[in-house]
Amino acid sequence: MSTIEDVARRAGVSRSTVSYALSGKRTISRETRERIETAIAELRFTPNAGARALATSQTMVIGLFVQFFEDEFSPAMLQYVLPISDAAREAGYDILMITEDNGPKALERLSSSEMVDGVILLNVAYDDQRLPVMRKMRQPGSMVGLPREPDGFDVFDLDFAASGRLLMDHLAQRGHREVILITPREHVFERGGAYAWRFRDSALQQAATYGIRVHSFFGETQQPAVNRQLNEILDAQLGSAMIIHNDAMIAALPSVLYSRGIRVPDDLSVVGIFSEDFGRIFSLPFTAVETSPDKLGRNAVQALVRRMLDPKDAEAPTLEFIAPTIMDRGSTR
Repeated sequence: MSTIEDVARRAGVSRSTVSYALSGKRTISRETRERIETAIAELRFTPNAGARALATSQTMVIGLFVQFFEDEFSPAMLQYVLPISDAAREAGYDILMITEDNGPKALERLSSSEMVDGVILLNVAYDDQRLPVMRKMRQPGSMVGLPREPDGFDVFDLDFAASGRLLMDHLAQRGHREVILITPREHVFERGGAYAWRFRDSALQQAATYGIRVHSFFGETQQPAVNRQLNEILDAQLGSAMIIHNDAMIAALPSVLYSRGIRVPDDLSVVGIFSEDFGRIFSLPFTAVETSPDKLGRNAVQALVRRMLDPKDAEAPTLEFIAPTIMDRGSTR
């Protein structure tokens, strides 16, 4: 690993001159600064964070606020963390991940201490208590998830309403007239998980236009309750197709179907909503709407970096919904 002494030797200057160039404490000639910058690039030298902060008034750190709830499937949330981390690193930023339960308090602490240059919110609630704090922060923010009042922030989310309609269209076109719908747990709706009711309500409305009867269930998220509920639903034989918008339930479904000797799609058609990576991890052979966590995470980082680099950027905040696409894996007849 290269040191500041290595940079000084390569640039033909003293160690203190390199230090001054990094900290900005003294004026350095343009020619000398260019030699130092060239040496830094050639040696792949990473300046000390403290010196970099003095030179640029930036920490080069992004605060990522993640909330893990017992009523949600944690592996699904982690799908968003990696692309955000990758995109931040590519832009030259590190990630400070905060999982503190008291999100407003944590935001106030990070903002006042100048620990981060900007923040990204995941698991955004419809009436998210963190947003009033974010509106007072000096640092900019972006988010993955739709709040009630997104004004002033760059917001990215999957179009869950269109996703519900798309999957119901898919089943209607194949002649299904009685469908099982498994949603997130009831508490997700109660605490403001807007994605849950955006998907469910649009799916129910679309079903009504086709005259499709829907049996809707709040799905479990923990074993053994997940397997028990799946078996109870299958015992009732309520429909020829199943839509699952619940990561824990659909991850467990293949083993439950196998144990019961139920064949997909011969005996039951199944569709869901999950990412390609999630499907690969849990070996899910089901047709599904792609949730695009990689695209959403990267878009949130790119928008935030633009704001951080130009605090006076007058461009209107972005509200972008990713259009749903179906990955047809042959699980519907």
